[in-house]
Amino acid sequence: MPTQIQLKMNKKEKRISTRQLRSSYITTVISISLVLFVIGLVGLLILNTQKISRHVKENIGITVFLNDDVKEVDMIRLQKSLDASDFVRQTAFISKDSAARELTQEIGEDFVSFLGYNPLSASIEVKLQADYANVDSIAKIEKKLTKYSQVKEVSYQKSLIETINQNVKKISIILLVFCGLLFIISLSLINNTIRLSVYARRFLIKTMELVGATRSFVRTPFILKSLCHALYSIIIAYILLGGVIYMIDKHIPELSIMYELDTIAILYAGIMAVGFLIVWVSNFFAVNRYLRMKGNELYA
Repeated sequence: MPTQIQLKMNKKEKRISTRQLRSSYITTVISISLVLFVIGLVGLLILNTQKISRHVKENIGITVFLNDDVKEVDMIRLQKSLDASDFVRQTAFISKDSAARELTQEIGEDFVSFLGYNPLSASIEVKLQADYANVDSIAKIEKKLTKYSQVKEVSYQKSLIETINQNVKKISIILLVFCGLLFIISLSLINNTIRLSVYARRFLIKTMELVGATRSFVRTPFILKSLCHALYSIIIAYILLGGVIYMIDKHIPELSIMYELDTIAILYAGIMAVGFLIVWVSNFFAVNRYLRMKGNELYA
């Protein structure tokens, strides 16, 4: 019969084993959650690449400087004409005094008092539609605007516009490549995490097989348990991703990602599919590995 000391030692070992197993479960859930969260972030970027690209392009603008002798009525007429143009998203009139105040704040010195007059011109800031935010289209718009008698000059940063358009194309390609690499890395990380978890129970797997359990019978509880962990991980990833979407909408309301329910549904469905698929496949092969092993190989 086991002595009282042996019983206490067995209980202690059982508690330690239970704590280690619980710690392994928690580590697995957290690891899978973080991986799915990162996959979700990349997926969010890819699904909203077009919208982000449009948002960036729609912040590209040109400045239409007006002649000093232009009457206020003519300025208003020109602005309304621009607002009605198909290439314009919005316009903002900046008077000579407003331009002087802005420049004074930027340089920290009252240049008007120093010069004795205001050398700046009134202007209209024009934000373009995304489809027209490229060098060729802006060059045509510039020619069209210079024909107006009220316009003195049209100014825009050609090099900046070229850089933005080039970078948008590059970023789209980089995102696709990065997503592919991330998926492979994620598969490897989740697979290794699950293999470590299964390794801790390799003796149980072999014992079940030795007492006559079929391979499918042995695999089923491990796969069901891991799918349960995957569900917890997916929920955590959803919460983290929901927080990111909320912050994006709060700081960049123009993107309005939170209201794109179709996009969010596709993203969340993708995360769920990836989470369950990777976990199922990893568990299937990890358990099979120990089922194929001989008893003496389990100690390696």
